[in-house]
Amino acid sequence: MSELVTDFRDGFGPGYTPVTRADDDPTGISFGVLRLAPGAAHRIEAQGETALLLMSGKVRISADGRTERFRRASLFDEGPSCLHAPAGTRIEVTAEEESELTLYGTRNRRAFAPRFYPPEEVPNEHRGKGQVGDACYRFVRTIFDRRNADPNAELVLGEVITMPGRWSSYPPHHHAQPEIYHYRFTLPQGYGHSELGDRVFQVRQYDTIRIPAGLDHAQCAAPGYGMYYSWVIRHLPDKPYTVPDFTDEHRWTMEPGARFWQPKDA
Repeated sequence: MSELVTDFRDGFGPGYTPVTRADDDPTGISFGVLRLAPGAAHRIEAQGETALLLMSGKVRISADGRTERFRRASLFDEGPSCLHAPAGTRIEVTAEEESELTLYGTRNRRAFAPRFYPPEEVPNEHRGKGQVGDACYRFVRTIFDRRNADPNAELVLGEVITMPGRWSSYPPHHHAQPEIYHYRFTLPQGYGHSELGDRVFQVRQYDTIRIPAGLDHAQCAAPGYGMYYSWVIRHLPDKPYTVPDFTDEHRWTMEPGARFWQPKDA
């Protein structure tokens, strides 16, 4: 099973398209894309812990008697809207205009209350500003993790916006928990590179990559193309995800005022 999934570079069809399935995927994470035409509805009875993230469009999401409306025109310029729900939750998504969502899940059956995360509750962190000449300046939007999610939850979900020609998930880092990235670009021909240990994969629009536990990973976007990826991590029993471990040899790039070579004529 390849880490990089490139089967959907032509886009996703209407309805729900699974990309990974928790029951047979080495990450233990389900990931898929839901596309709805205006007026279409999609119903889910969550078989495990589930999160729905709005990518574009305008939707009405109902879960256990509560309904919220969300709208998103730009992945790059607007924050995320999300529903995070436990197993057994009955969810209905109705599109008020053409809409797309990404869905994430794991086998967790422990109970917790469903929660909606509107954009105003998700900070847009400016990470890497001033670090090695802004070469890894990016936006990081952590939607939920151990800070704000129920202790019974097993998923962590967020987004990264990588500036054109720059790096993210840098310095290379690793963690004991498995992870999945899903990519989008500001233009359909956009691309970037994803490092998994010593291997490098070219990633394009609609690609998805599995990140094995413990493997160093870093990303870069080609000049001219902004790169978005959603990231989802699964906590392990007695080993929840908190912060990553940065690779020692590149850790110096995080030090304030770190000196690095620059051309004299720059």
